[in-house]
Amino acid sequence: MVKTKIMAWAMLCATCSITAQTPVYLDDSKPLEERVQDALSRMTTAEKIAIIHAQSKFSSPGVQRLGIPGLWCTDGPHGIRPDVLWDEWDQAGATNDSCVAFPALTCLAATWNPDMAQLYGKSIGEEARYRNKNVLLGPGVNIYRTPLNGRNFEYMGEDPYLTSVMVVPYVRGVQDNGVAACVKHYALNNQEVDRDHVNVLVDDRTLHEIYLPGFKAAVTEGGTWSIMPGYNKYAGDHACENSVLLLDILKGDWAFDGVAISDWGAVHNTEKVASNGLDMEFGSWTNGLNWGASNAYDDYYLAKPYEKLIAEGKLPMKDLNDKAERVLRLIMRTEMNRNRPYGSLNSDEHYAAARRIGGEGIVLLKNDNKLLPVASDVKKILVVGENAIKMMTVGGGSSSLKVQRETLPLDGLRAKGAEKNVEVVYERGYVGDVTGEYNGVTTGQNLKDDRSAEQLLSDAVKAAADADMVIFIGGLNKSDHQDAEGSDRTDFALPYNQNKVIEALVEANPNTAVVALTGNAYAMPWLDKVPAVVQGWYVGSEAGNAIADVIFGDVNPSGKLPMTFAKKLTDYAAHAKGDSLMYPGVNGDVQYKEGLDVGYRYTDKLRKGNVNFAFGHGLSYTTFRLGEPVASGKEFDGQGALSVTIPVTNTGDRTGAEVVQAYVRDLKSSVYRPIKELKAFRKISIEPGKTKDVTLDFDKRAFAFYNPETKLWTVEPGKFEILIGTSSDNITAKIPVTVKNEITWEDSE
Repeated sequence: MVKTKIMAWAMLCATCSITAQTPVYLDDSKPLEERVQDALSRMTTAEKIAIIHAQSKFSSPGVQRLGIPGLWCTDGPHGIRPDVLWDEWDQAGATNDSCVAFPALTCLAATWNPDMAQLYGKSIGEEARYRNKNVLLGPGVNIYRTPLNGRNFEYMGEDPYLTSVMVVPYVRGVQDNGVAACVKHYALNNQEVDRDHVNVLVDDRTLHEIYLPGFKAAVTEGGTWSIMPGYNKYAGDHACENSVLLLDILKGDWAFDGVAISDWGAVHNTEKVASNGLDMEFGSWTNGLNWGASNAYDDYYLAKPYEKLIAEGKLPMKDLNDKAERVLRLIMRTEMNRNRPYGSLNSDEHYAAARRIGGEGIVLLKNDNKLLPVASDVKKILVVGENAIKMMTVGGGSSSLKVQRETLPLDGLRAKGAEKNVEVVYERGYVGDVTGEYNGVTTGQNLKDDRSAEQLLSDAVKAAADADMVIFIGGLNKSDHQDAEGSDRTDFALPYNQNKVIEALVEANPNTAVVALTGNAYAMPWLDKVPAVVQGWYVGSEAGNAIADVIFGDVNPSGKLPMTFAKKLTDYAAHAKGDSLMYPGVNGDVQYKEGLDVGYRYTDKLRKGNVNFAFGHGLSYTTFRLGEPVASGKEFDGQGALSVTIPVTNTGDRTGAEVVQAYVRDLKSSVYRPIKELKAFRKISIEPGKTKDVTLDFDKRAFAFYNPETKLWTVEPGKFEILIGTSSDNITAKIPVTVKNEITWEDSE
């Protein structure tokens, strides 16, 4: 039995009338809940109040009298944020708080590989643990409703099933290190415009089917120890003060036993926040970012004002006890967990993980004439574009990082080119944002270029004519109104006149590939003219190496889009009608009138060529053929699962990975059902000429919808189809299934 020794324990006991023995809450051999209750029973009201709100920008106090440590949070979800001063957002000036930047979560989702999510969670969790951070503020699982959302790059795409599958291993990987994942932003945080106060109006069915599944999976399957309600309102109440979200659903239906931690500055009312389910408050009595009183922590809504209302008998003690109990449980799962590993920082293994995840998430969108990978007869490549030389790990908001190193795309391509005797030269082509600073972290880059736009373009075009091929590396750049917290994009087009540059380059050299580094979809007016397009995302510390691996063919691309790349903004349901109430909102309200028709659920039913690249699309340097699927049966009675086996053949000349995707369609329903919904997928690597079987399972959840009248998940009897393919618009086989009887269950199941 392991017991913790506390210095001068007898002296402490003499002053606080506690028996001179090791308390149960410090005895690791005792059950967790027994330890939590033991600690709670020893605490005063003031001590309970103290542990449910911050004591600094990123920490909360423990109970010094009882030897209970506090908690330290850190921003994620792509790396461990550098330390700031105790009560300021300015940098602390530490020299040991650099990190590895992992690919943005859009890139992780594009791997369509839960093993990559587990590797990601494990690796970032090790970095958090080494830095002695107890709560990692991530991952983000908000749904991609509009491509204008500035924070989409932090999330996992437009589909609730894909998000649900990918978030679970991430959470488990983080928490295996004794670090809590804090899944955010719960819920409906789908835009940055007026994010502090926008009131989301959405029907119950859409809420449960589209916007909650990722959070539910993180809680019920991933076992997340914390969750972060966001800034926005739902049905009139802020998320941090919303009894439906926090009490009815999170702690009721889902039986969440962790801590609901406010976003910074997201609390507004003591009575509401005390009664409606939030457990810890950070960054309030301020806007969470740049105003507030110094060291105002005792004035937080869950601090002295709460204690006063309890003392006056206006608020019950039971709610405070519940909050304190949950915080104690979190402390014991993390800081007081004697068996947690030590973690590691900036290790070779973490850089290798970042490179592997990045390479597997990069998506080959188009590859006419097999322009990629770089052919053996190519001896000179011209790289054009600011994003080839601009650090992307700094900026974008709270996920901005201070990295130990970042390999730029140009440097990665040059290093790989040198290995293969290929000369790689560079021209800027355009100037976008030459700044490189966030919250006191600077890139140290001097990106100033005094050439006019005309001269920049002329120089690039001239060099293009002299190269064997051109690689344009552009996109967005995590600046305000591009991919950044706090502001949405104002345009679906690429900024800085990049379209003009791309068209001029391909006219000068038809062998031009476009590599876009973005967290969002964008317009491609040049698509018909450009033979190869690569979606590169924000890949983090190993960006240059991961991109070069794919461009030169050392890694065979296998990424698939986690969101639809439509042709224009109005091809997305939220923007189709040009209705301001649907986006960005009117008088503080935004209404999700499109309901379930998010992403491919909307675009795939239009059938009018309104999509450049569909959800789930992604090419390879080899080719695959999906054979005839075989189902375990033609009827489903709700018991167990129906399985479908699909033979997959690599018909090309190199090893590659394909993602077999399965969508379900209800052929006749009493309620509206989307044209298809992703319900299963599997990624599989196959050698040339080989065939492997992929088996996918479908339980009752694959056929269900949420009935807001009965508050039950419901499967109606009747005919369904399971659609097998490699993207939402490339269905190669249909399997008829008959559901024999009605099946219903509560959300708590």
